[in-house]
Amino acid sequence: MSQDNKPRLRSAEWFGTADKNGFMYRSWMKNQGLPDHEFHGKPVIGICNTYSELTPCNAHFRELAEHVKRGIWEAGGLPVEFPVFSNGESNLRPTAMLTRNLASMDVEEAIRGNPIDGVVLMAGCDKTTPALLMGAASCDVPALVVSGGPMLNGKHKGKDIGSGTIVWQLSEEVKSGRMSLDEFMAAEAGMSRSAGTCNTMGTASTMACMAESLGVSLPHNAAIPAVDARRQVMAHLSGNRIVEMVNEGLCLSKVLTRGAFENAIRTNAAIGGSTNAVIHLKAIAGRIGVPLEMDDWTRIGRDTPTIVDLQPSGRFLMEEFYYAGGLPAVLRRLGDDNRLPAPDALTVNGRTLWENVCDAPLYNEDVIRPLDNPLVADGGICIVRGNLAPNGAVLKPSAATAELMTHRGRAVVFENLEDYKARINDPDLDVTAEDVLVLKHCGPRGYPGMAEVGNMGLPAKLLAEGVKDMVRISDARMSGTAYGTVVLHVSPEAGAGGPLAAVQNGDWIELDCKAGRLHLEVSDDDIASRLADTQPREASRLLASTGGYRGLYINHVLQADEGCDFDFLRGCRGSDVPRHSH
Repeated sequence: MSQDNKPRLRSAEWFGTADKNGFMYRSWMKNQGLPDHEFHGKPVIGICNTYSELTPCNAHFRELAEHVKRGIWEAGGLPVEFPVFSNGESNLRPTAMLTRNLASMDVEEAIRGNPIDGVVLMAGCDKTTPALLMGAASCDVPALVVSGGPMLNGKHKGKDIGSGTIVWQLSEEVKSGRMSLDEFMAAEAGMSRSAGTCNTMGTASTMACMAESLGVSLPHNAAIPAVDARRQVMAHLSGNRIVEMVNEGLCLSKVLTRGAFENAIRTNAAIGGSTNAVIHLKAIAGRIGVPLEMDDWTRIGRDTPTIVDLQPSGRFLMEEFYYAGGLPAVLRRLGDDNRLPAPDALTVNGRTLWENVCDAPLYNEDVIRPLDNPLVADGGICIVRGNLAPNGAVLKPSAATAELMTHRGRAVVFENLEDYKARINDPDLDVTAEDVLVLKHCGPRGYPGMAEVGNMGLPAKLLAEGVKDMVRISDARMSGTAYGTVVLHVSPEAGAGGPLAAVQNGDWIELDCKAGRLHLEVSDDDIASRLADTQPREASRLLASTGGYRGLYINHVLQADEGCDFDFLRGCRGSDVPRHSH
């Protein structure tokens, strides 16, 4: 693009005038040692950094940001790093999901209110990727994602162990009496042994893959280990590219198209990705104005083989995934079989998705398997509906027990998480392996924040008998590192008056994943009568009355099938320059 055809820079509205306002904006920026020529028409690139020592997955971002800056300087831009709320999964209570929308608001207003022409979104831990994309999409500026990368493989007793997944596995071993507490604690130091996000195909790795398949990051961004020097090279090249994007006028709305989201849904099935992607993609789509429905996951994702053999669905970890060829190898395998819904979707490097991956090498078919020898023949997220979930619920086939995906069982009900914790290991609990565990009031409003408690641990007495899995149903989420035949995101939730609130001990529930059915064998009249007696909204009213951000959340959060965004945040508000501050 010629100099004359370059888009007018937003930053020129701050730095491009010789009046009082231009004087003020430039003068205070110069106290950082910036020479005058830096303000003469250079694209100003924001580096949106979710660095925090309380978010250990992103704790290496200080150094990584310096490599982004090098790339920006080299390409002729002016880098300006700024912090935003870092909603880390591992420490933040009651759940990082509660503050995903808060972080997105921080990102949106920081971009719109500052002299920023384009932005590099530095994300890693689960909610940081969708939060930053949601905020940037609401502004529709040139933007791309630089992920922090996964940790190195965990090690315990000479074997590889996966982040998160090993916790669920070993804690059940302790409950069953097959492992001592000392042995359990010995695995702790070996699980997280380098900088980076979870090394399984958990939500962090899934959302990094979603970003790459959406086209909002450079190829290979998703899988390079955090401590690999190639991660720093990726950051540098991303700094180069964002300056070019500003000069080309390549905004997010040109990349985040309907086709891009369809590519991401298909990719999620192929990698055995987290159920959390359903909520996050819906929220991102809602910000950019792309229609995306629960049924799209059935239409696009189902009948797609899961070919990435990673924990928690399979055997390997993210190191092996990168060495095997990473996401480009998966996308090429899908494209060669005409399984990419929109191969011509534009990506942030200016090329189409297929142009990026059509020659991608694949080095290990044990990790990235052939389509005719998949880990799971149908790995697409299963959407189920019925009188128990009128607006839908989700299940991850690649992490479930095939025999339980068609099941009829008696409900064993827990009214909330505290009730579950108090009774699950009671030797007198009336429960068998054929029953269905039901957890209520853990949805967006009811928890609040929709915590990752849906993968309920099994009763200790059944674990001691050798039971490995049961059908579990809740309005909660689960970690992408978790596994089991778990029905999640039941919508509407119990705390919003959904039918889940009406389930009682001894009710019979039918699950049929193939038919997309989740049915409570109770009449509509009886469900209505029970709901009238339970007053399921009362807990939410009490919580909302406390005020603060939590009250704002409860009063404005949408249900899981709508992405759990705030009702007032949907839509793209653009990047019009605000009025002067003086």
